[in-house]
Order: sequence, then structure tokens, then C-alpha cells
Amino acid sequence: MLGFEAHHDGSPLYLPDGPVPLGGTTRVRIRTWAGSAVGNAGGTSDGGRPAAVERVWLRTLEDGEPRFAEARHLGVEDGWDWWEAELRAVNPLARYRFLLREADGRSSWLNAAGPHPQDVPDAQDFRLSTATAGPDWAAGAVMYQVFPDRFARSAAADTRPAPDWAVPADWDADVEYRGPETPLQFFGGDLDGVRERLDHLAGLGVEILYLTPFFPSASNHRYDAESFRRVDPLLGGDEALIRLVQACHERGIRVIGDLTTNHTGDTHEWFRTALADPGAAERSYYYFGADGGYESWWGVPSLPKLDWASDGLRRDFVEGPKSVVAHWLNEPFRLDGWRVDVGNMTGRLGTADWNREVGALVRQTALETRPDALLVAESTNDAAPDFQGDTYHGSMSYASFTRPLWAWLTDGTAVNFFGSPLPCPPRIPASQFVAEYRVFAAAYPWTARLHSLVAIDTHDTARAATAMIPGGQAVAAVLSFTLPGMPTVFAGDEFGLEGMNGEHSRTPMPWDEPERAAQDLRSLYTALGALRREPVLRTGSLRWLHADGDTLAFVRELDGTTALVVAARDEADVVLAPGLLPAGLAPGTEAALAVGRLGLGTSDDGGTRLRAAGPAAAVWLLG
Repeated sequence: MLGFEAHHDGSPLYLPDGPVPLGGTTRVRIRTWAGSAVGNAGGTSDGGRPAAVERVWLRTLEDGEPRFAEARHLGVEDGWDWWEAELRAVNPLARYRFLLREADGRSSWLNAAGPHPQDVPDAQDFRLSTATAGPDWAAGAVMYQVFPDRFARSAAADTRPAPDWAVPADWDADVEYRGPETPLQFFGGDLDGVRERLDHLAGLGVEILYLTPFFPSASNHRYDAESFRRVDPLLGGDEALIRLVQACHERGIRVIGDLTTNHTGDTHEWFRTALADPGAAERSYYYFGADGGYESWWGVPSLPKLDWASDGLRRDFVEGPKSVVAHWLNEPFRLDGWRVDVGNMTGRLGTADWNREVGALVRQTALETRPDALLVAESTNDAAPDFQGDTYHGSMSYASFTRPLWAWLTDGTAVNFFGSPLPCPPRIPASQFVAEYRVFAAAYPWTARLHSLVAIDTHDTARAATAMIPGGQAVAAVLSFTLPGMPTVFAGDEFGLEGMNGEHSRTPMPWDEPERAAQDLRSLYTALGALRREPVLRTGSLRWLHADGDTLAFVRELDGTTALVVAARDEADVVLAPGLLPAGLAPGTEAALAVGRLGLGTSDDGGTRLRAAGPAAAVWLLG
């Protein structure tokens, strides 16, 4: 049974000494079900509990070679045996797993993906990075993503004429999301408009404001920058960003920008110079062929790809105090970090692969400029190999969270499912959602998971409200705010805004037109933002209790506090075995937060009965 599995993760409950330096030693702990305590040693009980474990070994990889150290038994607590061993961080990334021997002589393995009855490859071993973790202020913090053109207009925006490239649109106009006008439709939101709405963000409990690019460009999305050295005048220019960051900091809100290290726009000053003069230093910044052609992102000619073999590009963009990376972290702008666009593709083209080196340079410069800067990068698929704690602090959790979440909560509506040829997400049971979550998150160091974005949708996806069953967005929001990582709200989620794909989802906010809000979820997001202040939900361990069909349940645990989270996509009647839930949770215990109808009762065998009527989710805090 899922809830009785042996368990370890990188949280303080299992790594009580915290960070470990290279060459240092730290304690690691594991819990196993004390089967003998309930009379089921040597097999499984009728309740599905595993057999008692008699011995545990920690297996590490040191310089690529396995080594074993036997763990010592610490005692029994609440039906669990606790074990402890010492891990020596011989390499910058310590990789380890556990070997368990049961009372009947059988053995099994535990790695970050879960237990296994047979030996398994090392790819999903636990990972402990000796590099400095991401900043404490960001671990588990609530993030809010703003697409500036569509968030809010200040009075000054009305005084700025639309640029030649733009197709101006009224704030309440429908979004063009197919065809040539998609990147040209211009609503005219600006940074002072964002500043004037900060009370809204503060009310939602937002701790980090993530701005998509603010550089001048010839599109509404601004990922085709004309320069990395100034703020688009259409957004209010440099002074508007300075005002916004200062106002955010006064409210305790951090601000990160969005940087395209993979490409520029074809109107970028570097690229124009490279085109005009084949002998210019900037020519080496891009991939030019002998015929004058050039490589671009995904074959889009307006997005020429950067060649990170160029020393000049490195000096201008990512190296040292005068680089682009450092410029915006310094006074007077004082950004708190960066989100790097298509970080997975940066520096990669055919046989060339500068990706890790570029990430390390971004990290070095950013942390030399601002030691508590946050660095996250986009990756649309299996991101773990690129996020081992020594470059970016975290990633976008599309593969481990967003995609399987959509598939669990889909109502069959045709949406763009992350570029898949399938017409809609394939409907999966809760067990598959958890399986995909575990397998994709397994190869991350725990600290990288805490600093990764956990989003139900973003400006690059369909909206959750469109992709999910009625009521599904609320359930999804609860999960995003209660799983490890940084819960990320895309502006408009709190109004239930809809969209079939990323461009369609970039809807102007319905500030003065409540009739355009599909559903008002502000009170839910406000409650979730307040709940997320609980330390157990920010850095506590994650242990799955149940996942089957329409229902899943897990606990987060830290310093004697337990948060129980239950989510159901449909009517459900589930019994959790006696001993599975923490002490102190009884029928009638009031939930700290609930959406829909979900109640606790007692089953005939003394277990806990969970009953849900339609989509529902609830969080209980104990201890």
C-alpha cells in the first residue's frame, strides 16, 4: 500500500543537518513500516502493510563506484521504524539509495522514484547537491506571473502612440490567437499599470512577481528583444521598472525578470550589426552559414539563435559586473533574479552543447552581483538532467506536475496539450498522476524541487479553466499550493480566465468588467496564499498516502506539524487503512481549507473514510 512504503526525501525530517559541503559528512534518515508492531512480520498483512524491515544499508556512489554503509536503528515512532546512516559528500553531487532486508529474507531498493523489488539503474537515485541552494526567501514562495501587455494600463499608457508594428486593440477585445496578427495585437499594458495593482497581488499573498520580458521588441510578447540594455518605452522605460521594483520591495514582494539566452530578435542591435558587417565581432554571436543564412529558434527567422562558443557574446551577456545578467540585478533596478527562457535549448545545436557552461556562467555572475538572487529556467520536458543544483536553482515543472495534472483533470476539451498531436490530454487515474510526478521529480535534488515553479498553467499553455473539468481548476490550485516548489499563478487564474493555447490565454485582466471573469476565485487564491505561509507547506517532506482512480492523498511533515491534503476529481468513497493517517486526525476535524464537499468518517475496521461529492480538495493541519 502506497502510504506504508518506506520513505526518504531531502527535507529536514530526513536530512536533519541541512546543507553539506563538498567533502563533508551528513546524516540521512529513512522510515520503514514497523510491520512487527502490528503482527505482520515476514509478509504483508491483510491491510496491505509491508513486512518489517530488519536491516537497512545506505548505498552511495563515490567517484562512480557503489559503496555500502549499514544504517543504525533509531527506534519506533507511530508505527514506523526510523534508521540513520552517514553520507560522505565525496563528489559535488552525492547520489544515494537504500537497500532494505525484510524479516523473511527478501530485499528491496528505495530510490527517489519509490520502492523497487529488484535492482534498478542509478538514474533516479536520491541526489544531494553540495552547491549553494537557492535563496531561502524563494523556497516554496508564492509566485505570480505577469504578461505586461495584458495586465493593466496606467494613465500614461494612453499618451503613448502605438508602434508601427502593432495592431492596436481595445482592452475588452477578443484575443487573436491564430494567424499573423497573434504577436502584433497590442493592448498596451505597462509597468506602471502593474505597480498600481500591487495591492491586488499583496492581497493574494504573492511573494514573487515574475515579469515576462520587458525589453523593446517588435511584438507583444517581447521574446524577440531589440536590446537587452533598456526597458521598452511602451512599458514606461527604465524609470517605470525602477518604480515597480521599489514599490514591490516596500510590500515585501521580490521581482524576477525573463531573459532569452537562446536567441534575440532579428532587430536586435547585435544582429543588425552582424548582418551589416560580416567582419564585426557580433557576427560570432550567431550561427551564420557561408551563404549568409543563419540558425534560428525552431526555424522562426525573427528569432536568430545565439552561438555560445563566442567569447564576445559571453562577455556582453553573462560574464562580469557589466554584463546583461548583472546590469538588471544592480542598482538602480535591483531585480531579485531571472527566469531564463528555453533554458533547455540554450547553447545546444546539433553536436554543440554549451548549455551547462552557460548556466554556470549565469549563476556565477548573478550570485556575485546579488548573492541571494533566484535563478530558474524553462524546460518543457524532462528537465532533471539540467537541474542538479550547480547552475539554475530550479525549473518549470511541466513534466512532473502540469502535464499529468491536466491529464488527471481533463474533461476531453480539445486544447493544445504542450505540442502533443493528441487532440486533448489523455484521461489518467490518480495512480498514474502520482507515478508521473514521482518519476519526473526523482532526479532533482530536493532543493531544486523547492525552487521550481509549480504552475497549473502559464502564458505558454492553455488555461486550466479550459483544459479541466468544471471545478477542476480549484482542485488543481490546491495541489499547486500544497506540493513542494513555488506555486505559480498566471495573472487571470484568479478570475477563471479561459484559453485554448498559450496565445489565447494571454487575456487582458477584467479589472473593471467583472462580467468577463468566468469565475471569481480570488477568495480561494487569497486563502491558499495565506495557508502557504505555513512552514510545513514550504519545506516539509512529501509522502503519498493514496492514489487510485478519482482520489489522491498525501502528507507534508515538518517539526512535528503534519499537513494532510486530499483531492478528488469526482464522487469518491475511499477507505484509508488504520494507522495510515497521523494521530490527531479524527472524523469532524475541521479543515484549514476546503473546496467542494469532502468529509472524514470512520470505516468498520477503524480506518478513515474519505467521501467527496464531485470535484473537491481539502487541507488539514495537525500538530
